[in-house]
Amino acid sequence: MPGGRLTQQERQQIALGLADGLAYAEIARRLDRPTSTVTREVMRNGGPTAYRADLAHRATERRAHRRGQAAPRGPQAPPAHGRDAEAVRAYEETLTTVFIQQGTPKMMARVMACLCVSDTGSLTAAELVRRLQVSPASVSKAVAFLDGQGLVRRERDASRRERYVIDDDVWYQSMVASARGTLLVAETARQGVAVLGSGTPAADRLENIARFLDFISESIVRAADQAREVLHTAPAAPPEGDAATGGDAATGGEAATGGEAATGGGATSGSGRPPRTGRP
Repeated sequence: MPGGRLTQQERQQIALGLADGLAYAEIARRLDRPTSTVTREVMRNGGPTAYRADLAHRATERRAHRRGQAAPRGPQAPPAHGRDAEAVRAYEETLTTVFIQQGTPKMMARVMACLCVSDTGSLTAAELVRRLQVSPASVSKAVAFLDGQGLVRRERDASRRERYVIDDDVWYQSMVASARGTLLVAETARQGVAVLGSGTPAADRLENIARFLDFISESIVRAADQAREVLHTAPAAPPEGDAATGGDAATGGEAATGGEAATGGGATSGSGRPPRTGRP
């Protein structure tokens, strides 16, 4: 029954497929389900090595029961922009699964996905607790992790409440933070050359690692700077006669993409670019 909830029999088939080493796409094909459905089912229930059909089925029933209890009584506001609320929830789960597959811990992935699909791009701790049906401590821990990774930022609203924000620039900052980490590994590898003796096999290996990671780190930051300049242009101002729609100042031209004046140049390189240490 494509589109409906997975049955216990389908979960047993998923478990058998995982035991046989089948890819998610093949398991999904045999069940006549989308691959994302199988991927999400496995990742939210222990992953490919710990998935158990009976435990997954019980966990799903408990989640459905909790959602029923948590559902607000009385009239509810219509979905924003006429969206299908169930489709939005399913997409949020899919996005969460992708973040988990990329190495983000589960609770942090849920917070990240929730912020991504919100129109404001910012939520308070109380709003995250209510949306995700988790404890304030879980939200606090997740936000601390994401903040440390440069994936969200904190700010205060007019009521002095702390809000957690995700915006276009957060991906740039995350790439720069990743490049810094890569550069640290390169520098540490190079320190080992002197310890192990220049010209020895181990020292040569570490020097090659350092040179490779130096190059990767520089390339990541350079690409992030270029993408930020070209893609992250400010939205055009509302039309106010020819002056607002006809020239470079409003919508782009060279001002938005061509240099330091609009978005980048020296300004972006001050956002944490790691120092260049040489290229191979």
